[in-house]
Amino acid sequence: MPFGRRRLFVLSAVAVLGSRWSCTSAGWIDPDTPADSMTTVPLDPRPPPCVGDCTPKKAKTKRHHTPAPTTSPTSAPTDAPTDAPTISPKTYSLVFSDEFNTPNRSFEDGNDPRWTAMEKNDYTNDALHYYSAKNVATNENGELVIKTEAADTEVVGFDDVKRKDTRITKNFKSGMLQSWNKFCFTGGIIEAEVELPGQHNVGGLWPAFWLLGNLARHTYVGSSSHIWPWSSTKCTKKSLYAQQVSGCSNVGHYGMAKRMGRGAPEIDIFEVQPGPIPKNKGAFLKTWVGQPFMSTSFQVAPGRPAQRPGAGDWPGPGQWYEGLTGGNNSALNILFYGTYNSFADDVDPEKQDYWSDAVSYNHQLDANHFNTTHKYRLEWEVPDPEKGTDGHIHWFLDGKMVLTINGTGIKEANEGFPTECPANCPCKTYDCSSTQWQKRCGFSEGFCDMMTKTPPEYKINYIRVYQDPDNEKHKVGCSTPERPTRKYILAHEDVYKTENDVHPLKGIQVGRGPCTPGIMGNGSDTCGGVSRGTCTKGGVCECKQGWTGAHCLAHQGYDDTVWDAPDTIFDLGFQWPALAPHFLVMALCSLGAIMLTATTFKRHMDGWMTLR
Repeated sequence: MPFGRRRLFVLSAVAVLGSRWSCTSAGWIDPDTPADSMTTVPLDPRPPPCVGDCTPKKAKTKRHHTPAPTTSPTSAPTDAPTDAPTISPKTYSLVFSDEFNTPNRSFEDGNDPRWTAMEKNDYTNDALHYYSAKNVATNENGELVIKTEAADTEVVGFDDVKRKDTRITKNFKSGMLQSWNKFCFTGGIIEAEVELPGQHNVGGLWPAFWLLGNLARHTYVGSSSHIWPWSSTKCTKKSLYAQQVSGCSNVGHYGMAKRMGRGAPEIDIFEVQPGPIPKNKGAFLKTWVGQPFMSTSFQVAPGRPAQRPGAGDWPGPGQWYEGLTGGNNSALNILFYGTYNSFADDVDPEKQDYWSDAVSYNHQLDANHFNTTHKYRLEWEVPDPEKGTDGHIHWFLDGKMVLTINGTGIKEANEGFPTECPANCPCKTYDCSSTQWQKRCGFSEGFCDMMTKTPPEYKINYIRVYQDPDNEKHKVGCSTPERPTRKYILAHEDVYKTENDVHPLKGIQVGRGPCTPGIMGNGSDTCGGVSRGTCTKGGVCECKQGWTGAHCLAHQGYDDTVWDAPDTIFDLGFQWPALAPHFLVMALCSLGAIMLTATTFKRHMDGWMTLR
């Protein structure tokens, strides 16, 4: 069945190639963040010693393969991954945090400085859900909760086959939270404490936590066309036609540098697939990681155009990337190597189509990850050409290494959907509320029972981002001098919004939400309590300094350094004449005298004079 009910928690990043240093203080830091969480140090990127059954069993296949891949793909990988390089100890400082301790926060557009909850149809990845902003909120336990439910929503969507708008019913609701064009960062460490939704052995949900370049906005397909997941900065024959902002341009537009390609690569901290199929069985016959598992991946374009490994098979010599090291209970994701990207409005598909690669490992999970919180962490070091380093990306779960990617292997050189449609099942409609077998046969066993009894909840305790204050490549900001995005987004607003939006994002509301005067508490009815806001006699919230949102429940957030400020009339080259203030005063006085004389003359001519 298609794993369409995807719940995404998105933090936008500028690009894999970084920027310069910014001395960030407390603009994005939640005051509820514990004092002992203000700094962190990078973790050891080497796999820990194996304890228990960590040695993969050989798959029983006609084609012989040993259990684990090497960093240099061969037809017979060795039994254990090679060691990753050690790291030099550094102290990273907190630059962003959200502890979600304030209950009843709303993330609808305009309500929160950090996040925007989507209110739109999702028609990517064969999605079966509608994103509702009301499905995202904070609870009394200090958690962000994203709820998925079996609930109908009537939407009008474009039918690619009939080539016209069609009214359809989405039978599921879920939530997506984005920091797009609000908080962005280049390089550093991001960590979240998460409890996964649903049941570990019931397939159908697709919870995820990932980074995306700010030039693309997920579910707004027009913004990602020929932008996602490009990371190439050079001019090539393929990028000339297939990359929206290629390195072949001799003129820099929208504040971008000439001859420098731009795009929106993707880093998946995790994409989780629950289900009942164990390792070395069924679709996972050739791998030692089965359901449930998390995928960690770096998705990038242009992908390898030829000599690609086939889905479900191990790569042969020279077919895949080097510099990959997996941890214990982790395996190369042989189910998904990437996507062939083709667009209906392309005039020359042969030149404009392109491959994107998913450099990905799967890591084994169990029921515990769906019942309690666990720490998911990404450490991202950007390339530094001046120092001759190509950067790296390291993934960790509960402090243990899952995958490391050496940037050199990427420079030189998603998720799988293993369950097919059951026999005799049309797999055209998926509706847990229906009594018709044809509308329920495509679901994984137990999915509808799970959805109708207790809607699954994706819970996040906190999200924190750290950067090295001594690294000038680490930066906070969505439009930096080296990677500007503001002018491009402003010039292409239509692809970042729906037809009902005036602009892609609304301004953040400060107070004015309805409240109840005279009652105590810290919820929306009391404007967050005495420390955050007050409820006026007129029944509207007035926020105290540092607090925002209609009901004063969100702490303010801002970039300490504004790298790319909005344009003013002076940016167009306009300058006041040196004597302009003096002439302006004289002109206003003369105009006032003329108006007074004209008014007096008119009254006299009308035969009406003021009484003295």
